[in-house]
Amino acid sequence: MTTEKPSNLPVLVAGGGIGGLAAALALVRQGFQVMVFEQAPEIGEIGAGIQLGPNAFHAFDALGIGEKTRNRAVYTDYMVMHDAIDEYQVGKIETGEMFRQRFGNPYAVIHRVDIHQSLLEGAVETGRVQFFTNTRIEKVEQDEATHIVTAIDQNGKRWTGQALIGADGGKSVVRKQYVNDLPRVTGHVVYRAVVEKSEFPEDLRWNAASLWAGPKCHLVHYPLRGGEQYNIVVTFHSRQQEEWGVTDGSKAEVESYFQDICPKARQLIELPKTWRRWATADREPIGTWVFGRATILGDAAHPTTQYMAQGACMALEDAVTLGEALRVHNNDWDKALELYQRSRVARTARIVLSGREMGRLYHAAGVERLVRNQLWKGRSQERFYDAMEWLYGWNVNNCLAQD
Repeated sequence: MTTEKPSNLPVLVAGGGIGGLAAALALVRQGFQVMVFEQAPEIGEIGAGIQLGPNAFHAFDALGIGEKTRNRAVYTDYMVMHDAIDEYQVGKIETGEMFRQRFGNPYAVIHRVDIHQSLLEGAVETGRVQFFTNTRIEKVEQDEATHIVTAIDQNGKRWTGQALIGADGGKSVVRKQYVNDLPRVTGHVVYRAVVEKSEFPEDLRWNAASLWAGPKCHLVHYPLRGGEQYNIVVTFHSRQQEEWGVTDGSKAEVESYFQDICPKARQLIELPKTWRRWATADREPIGTWVFGRATILGDAAHPTTQYMAQGACMALEDAVTLGEALRVHNNDWDKALELYQRSRVARTARIVLSGREMGRLYHAAGVERLVRNQLWKGRSQERFYDAMEWLYGWNVNNCLAQD
């Protein structure tokens, strides 16, 4: 057992993804040394594109990497939903100047690798973050008398710190140890791919986050990397029993679920050369995220479906809020973690539950589809923005729960 004072020890972060790196940046800004443990052979990111609401840019600014991410993002002109059967425009939300003035930041799309790279550069530049790859944290021990936290990796090596942040994803080991709840497999399967602009249909090269809503399926596309690439995401309700995880997919399977959609949207599934197949899951929201000097963050705390396009944004918010809670409580972990939990539980649960409802909305069939298509008829931009205020109005100044 170490004889060091807890305050001289680093903070341990399990997971080197977007949430883990954001947490490391937030902690460094409060004066901590940080150790980040990543089970993969290198600190990196997989996947394809993600969407960034204004709340994500507020978080980037609070973490000191606003300029880096802005330089790598593509700024959309609008978000749009069409009916995938008849091309009817269900709703269109302008994300230009009026949107920016309302929420103080833009709406953008970005490759996951680019957002991760910005966070990694920011963390490395501080000189206060150590990275350990090929290191999977498998168990956490805590000494109540000294408040020292020990993380034990897959090789039995022990790492000591003054606190531990479990940012180890939807299948979090930290959450399993303290909560041990089962995932809720949705039965929805997501295929993702990125294609070059030259291969992308000219009649779909919109500078927009675009969604085609079909019966028990939908498609999404938007530009990446200065419009030189396009992100394609297709989602459907699987006919088979699914297990949560990622595998290689097949074009034949995708085509079998999109027989009834219009030719314009069908073009999208003809494009990718390779497909990665995600069988999705979320978990029921929980009210307790804090376990002594250990807590959870990002997908470990609130794994969600992709329908609100807020998974990464919520992890960024979590990190900023944790940093702010430490700041206002002068790095008193017990008080800060309680405030962090109180500030995040309801908001992130709303994302999880709203995601489920949005999935139903996107995949409406029969009469439900007709209702969906009428929901926003004639709605003004201001009314759209009012409805989004709870989500996009978040920033570092209002992120803590008001007593």
